[in-house]
Amino acid sequence: MRKKFIIFLIILTSLLGMVGFYYWNSNSYSKEVLKLEILAPEEVEIAEDFEYLVKYKNNGKICLEEPKLIFEYPEYSIVEGNILRKEIVLDDIYPGEERTYPFKARLLGREGQSFQAKVSLSYQVKNLKARYESNTTFTTIINSVPLNFDFDLPSKIKSGGKLKFTLNYFSNINYPISNLRCKIEYPSGFEFIESEPQSLEKVEWEIPGSLNKAEGGRIEITGEVRGEIGDEKTFQAEFGSWQNGEFILLKKAVKGVEIIRPALYIVQQINGSPEYVASPGDLLHYEIFFKNIGEEALIDMPLQVTLSGTAFDLTTLRAPDGEYETGDNSILWDWRRVRDLQFLDVQKQGKVDFWIKLKDEWEISSSKGEEMIKDKIYLSQAREEFTTKVNSKLEIIQKGYFEDEVFGNSGPLPPKINEPTTYTIIWQIKNHYNDVQNVKVKAILPENVKLTGSIFPEKETEKLFVDSESQEIIWHVGELKTGHGVLAATNNETLNVAFQIAFTPNSSQRNQTPEIIGQAKVEGEDMWTKEILTETAININTTLPDDPTVTADMGKIQ
Repeated sequence: MRKKFIIFLIILTSLLGMVGFYYWNSNSYSKEVLKLEILAPEEVEIAEDFEYLVKYKNNGKICLEEPKLIFEYPEYSIVEGNILRKEIVLDDIYPGEERTYPFKARLLGREGQSFQAKVSLSYQVKNLKARYESNTTFTTIINSVPLNFDFDLPSKIKSGGKLKFTLNYFSNINYPISNLRCKIEYPSGFEFIESEPQSLEKVEWEIPGSLNKAEGGRIEITGEVRGEIGDEKTFQAEFGSWQNGEFILLKKAVKGVEIIRPALYIVQQINGSPEYVASPGDLLHYEIFFKNIGEEALIDMPLQVTLSGTAFDLTTLRAPDGEYETGDNSILWDWRRVRDLQFLDVQKQGKVDFWIKLKDEWEISSSKGEEMIKDKIYLSQAREEFTTKVNSKLEIIQKGYFEDEVFGNSGPLPPKINEPTTYTIIWQIKNHYNDVQNVKVKAILPENVKLTGSIFPEKETEKLFVDSESQEIIWHVGELKTGHGVLAATNNETLNVAFQIAFTPNSSQRNQTPEIIGQAKVEGEDMWTKEILTETAININTTLPDDPTVTADMGKIQ
C-alpha cells in the first residue's frame, strides 16, 4: 500500500510540473522577438540632408502594449528646433506588425569624424506587468567637408622681419553654415601687430552672417617673427562653428615657416627721413637703400616698387633709370641699367630713387580717419612693405559782406571818416582725411575795428573770444571728424560762424581801402599723425570781394 502511495505522489508531481511548465512557457516573453534597427547612410557629406529610418517589427505572438520610442540624435546634429532627443508614444504593436519612423538630420563636424545615433523602444507585454526595453545604435561618418581653409604664408622668412600672411576660407558646402569662428595658434617668437578684420584677443575672429556655398573670405594678419637661423615656426589654425556654447571643428590648417639668414637688408627714406609724415600737395623724394648682408655676391637682381594709395599724383612721377608700369602702378629697375643691381658684393649697399607728388585733394577713401600711402618693394627674393601716414587737410574760408541776411548791417557806404560802418564776417571750416582735435581759428582785427557782439549761430557765442589788447579774435572749434563739411555721408554741413564788426575810419585812411580783418588762420592736431596742421585765408578790406553789391569805389574811404 505504501509503495502504491509513493508511485501516486511521483505521478502527481510530474503532472503538476508539466502543468507549471506549460503555464510558464505560455506566459514568458523574450524581448528578442521585437526587432529594432536604424537604417541610414554609413557616410555623408558635412551638413548633407539625410534621414535616420527607425524600423521595428513584432516577431512574437503576443501584443506589445503602451510602446514608447526615444530617438537620440548624435551631438552636433542640425535638426529642426535644435531638439536632439525625440520621444514618441506609439500605438500597440500587434504580432507580425512592422512600422518605420523617419528622423531628418544634418551632421556638423570634421572629415572622418563618426556620429552615433541611439534609439530605444519600451513596452509592456499583454498579461505581464513587467516593462521591457530594446535598444540599438547606428554610426555615420562624415566622409567629406568641401571647405577650403589654408594659410597663404611664405615658407621662409628672416628673423625680425615683418610677416604679413592670410588665412583664406571658401565653402562648397550645400548648406549655409553660421556662427563661424577662426582660431589661430602662433609659434613662439611671433609678435602680433594687427589684423584685418580686427581680432578677438589677437587669436580669434568672428565670421559675420552665414557662409553660403561658393562664398569665402580672408583674414589678414601682420606680425613680427624672431628666432634662430634654421628654426621651424609652425602656425596652426582652426575653422569651426559655435553651437550651444561648444566649438565644433570643421577644418584645420598647419603651415611651417623656416627662419633663414637674410641676404638683403632694405630700408627707405622719404625727403631724407625714415619716419616722414606726408601732407597733401607734398613732393616726395623716395630713396630706397639695399645692402647685401649675406655671404655671397648678388647678381642680376630686378627691383620693383608698387605704389598704393589714391593720394598719389601718378602724372608727376619721375624715376631715373626706372620704368613706370601703369597697369599696376609699379616702377621697374632693370639690372642692366643699374650697376648695383647687376653686381652687389658682400656688405655693399646700393640705391635707387624716384620723385612723386601727392595731390592737393582727393576722394576720401574712408571715414575711419587713418589716411596712408604704401609702397611694396620686391628685390630678388626679398619683400618689404612701407606705410607712410598722411596728414589731414584743414580748410578755412573767410568772407566779408555788407549786404547780408544774418544781421542787417548799417552805416555809410562808402565808409566815412569818424562814422562807423558794420560788416558781417563769415568763417567756414572743412576737414578732409583724419580726425582733428583742438581746432581753433585766429585773426587780428585792425585798431579801429571792434566786435559788435552779434554772433550767429548763438551756440558759438561761448566759443568766440577777443583779446582787447592784441585785438586777436579766436574761435575755439574743438574736434572735427574725418570728412566734416566734405563727405555727404557724414550728414554734416560745413562748420561756420558769422560775427559782426564795426569799422570807424580815421582821417589818415581817406581815399584808401583799408583792411577790416587780417588773414584767418586755422590750426589743429591731427589725431592720426599727431602733427599740427595749419591753413590760412586771405585778409579782407573794404572792397569786400565776396559781396557782389559792393564795387571797388564803394570801398574807398570818404
